[in-house]
Amino acid sequence: MGLQNEIKQRKTFSSPEQEAFLSILRTADLASREVADALGGVDLTPTQYNVMRILRGAGQDGIACGGIADRMVTRDPDITRLLDRLIRRGLAERARSSADRRVVIARITPAGKALVDSLDEPIAAAVGACFAGMSATEVGEIIRLLEAVRRACGAARNEHASRGTR
Repeated sequence: MGLQNEIKQRKTFSSPEQEAFLSILRTADLASREVADALGGVDLTPTQYNVMRILRGAGQDGIACGGIADRMVTRDPDITRLLDRLIRRGLAERARSSADRRVVIARITPAGKALVDSLDEPIAAAVGACFAGMSATEVGEIIRLLEAVRRACGAARNEHASRGTR
């Protein structure tokens, strides 16, 4: 079943690049829904889960709030609001750095760590389901091709930035 049939598009795509781009978006949406379904029982969005994993990875030292944005899989301009929701639920905390009071450090709480730890297996199963029946070589090829797309997108963004066209 090709993308054109999946999205019930009658016209052919204007270019292979357009079809590839839309295919990436469609695939990301389907994969995100698998993860969202796995998170549904704990009332976390995939973006909140991403923040929780970043905080867990930062350990006891925590991470500067600005550093969270740099590590996000999907860009979210409002890290403060995301953290506020997690803090209200007792899953995260934040405090001013003792070394530099201008820096705010976020940390995962024990309850937050327990929650994220409990999700490791269901999330791994959801992600695994997205690649069911594929060989390690095929998965590696997907990784390689998507890295090439990200490099090209990054180069295009840099070129536009240098010309002031964004």
